[in-house]
Amino acid sequence: MRFLITQLIVSLLLFSSACNNNKKVDHTQHTNADNKKELYTCPMHPEILKDQPGQCPICGMELVKKERNAGSITGVQLESLLKPTNQYVISTISVTAIKKEQIVTEIDALGRVEYDTRMIGNISARINGRIEKLYVRYKYQYIKKGQKIMDIYSPELLTAQQNLLFILKNDADNASLTEAAKQKLLLLGMNAEQVQKIIRTGDPIFSVSVYSNLSGHLHNAGDGLAMSPKTSSSSMSTINLSTELLNLKEGMYVQKGQNLFSVYNPSKAWALLNIYTDGQAMIQKGQLVVITPESGSGRSFQGRIDFIEPFYRQGNRTTSVRVYFDNSSLRLPVGSQVRGVIIAHPAMGYWLPKESVTSLGMDKIVFLKVIDGFKPKKVTIGITTGNNIQITGGLAETDSVATKAQFLIDSESFIKVKE
Repeated sequence: MRFLITQLIVSLLLFSSACNNNKKVDHTQHTNADNKKELYTCPMHPEILKDQPGQCPICGMELVKKERNAGSITGVQLESLLKPTNQYVISTISVTAIKKEQIVTEIDALGRVEYDTRMIGNISARINGRIEKLYVRYKYQYIKKGQKIMDIYSPELLTAQQNLLFILKNDADNASLTEAAKQKLLLLGMNAEQVQKIIRTGDPIFSVSVYSNLSGHLHNAGDGLAMSPKTSSSSMSTINLSTELLNLKEGMYVQKGQNLFSVYNPSKAWALLNIYTDGQAMIQKGQLVVITPESGSGRSFQGRIDFIEPFYRQGNRTTSVRVYFDNSSLRLPVGSQVRGVIIAHPAMGYWLPKESVTSLGMDKIVFLKVIDGFKPKKVTIGITTGNNIQITGGLAETDSVATKAQFLIDSESFIKVKE
């Protein structure tokens, strides 16, 4: 009896083991079948799962195949993942390294056309007198050399004419006195033709014409002139600059040596270009500059840096350079904007793509490649030309940095850089 009970228990155990084995095999086969089955999901609504392609019932987008086995991140330690984003970044972005090479640098600069102040002339009064007639009326009026600009009455000039006539009448054979009297009239502003007219007619000229000895645009002299009376009308502020009145008026008195007008020659001009900090170290006198005016295409011309201003202009933090040029054929309006490209000498150094460096105000950083990711590294830079930036310190040739530093900046964190 005991033997039969033992046999029964053994049989039951064997049957139970066989069932468990069968279930295990069936479960494995079922799992393999599910893994082989393709599922499709919506990119915008991942909760949608279907066993065939189609459209999302929520947004109507085409379903895409769901990846069963997501790629695993290898080589990243938990310690790296727990580091703050302002000190450490995990990314698979491409990297680059500094290269030592010689690059021809081009410096872009903006500026404007200005008068060449070396060519500014002045028309001054040689005698005391009163303006009887004025033949120029407004600022920026163009006058030519030899053009009549005013008639003036001067007692001093009238006396000098009478002295010449007295000598001619009473001592005509005295050549030295006659020549001295004629020379005095020339020094007082009369021309040779006017002196010959006095000798020919025997009569003095009461109102003597004054002619310009310069060609250019007429400007007020500025200092030492009696200003024209200001009108009380508010319309004065709306008068166009090109029609502003001159300070001199008919009936006004002028004094000997007084500067009456300034004459600016528009045929001689310079381009005043502003150079920013990153290019100031490369500019030198004599460098070639290609200048393109803002108005009209195909009018670019070449020049050379003639002068580097040794100061910052008021309200400006750029270095200004002057490029003299002949404006007689170009006829560029004074004050018009121009763009200049300065061809600097080739520079030898270590270079990175400009996008590999980002600015934190006073500091410039790159993202240095380390074992598991990137960490910010402060660098010192030199010049920037085209798509290249010069690295003067902070990196070795064996260091690798991210090609696009801006992509690794967390907008909600401030990067902490360790020296």
